[in-house]
Amino acid sequence: APLQWEGRTVAYDHVTGRNTRASVTYDSPNQRLRVLEEKKGLIPCKKFFEYIYFYKDAVMFQIEQVTKLCTKVPLSDPWDPFDIPDNSTYEDQYYIGGPGDQIMVQEWSDRKRARKLETWVGVYTVKDCYPVQETYTKNYSVTTSTRFFDLKLGISDPSVFIPPSTCQTAQPEKMRDAC
Repeated sequence: APLQWEGRTVAYDHVTGRNTRASVTYDSPNQRLRVLEEKKGLIPCKKFFEYIYFYKDAVMFQIEQVTKLCTKVPLSDPWDPFDIPDNSTYEDQYYIGGPGDQIMVQEWSDRKRARKLETWVGVYTVKDCYPVQETYTKNYSVTTSTRFFDLKLGISDPSVFIPPSTCQTAQPEKMRDAC
């Protein structure tokens, strides 16, 4: 899969029932990810955040978009690149789209022979291996589904990975997104 790209995502949290639309900047060589939540309509009492993840340093910055309030919290999850892991199981190949406007994709999972169910399923384009969708499950239930679109190779503005000055005095607890 491409090592550096920018694009948009929609992540659906199956527990809360909430879709989160975001602009994403992905930097696999440096294990960095920037997620800027998109405001798509008025949601009363909803705060929108920017997240900057530094997996090599095991830290995440959460910046409230309006006030620029900042938190800095440790990351416990390891880097999980948007690609097909070496030990993945090939599931299927098919076209998405309609006649005359189709893209060939492959579906992969972490399913193993001794297990009936997988915890990850990824769909990637055959040409250039762009991520299309990733789905995670835990305890037999889908937890998140993420769709990827409008991807562009490279990082147009590397400064998006520089936390704002308000992060110099960052709080140690994550902020809530509601009032």
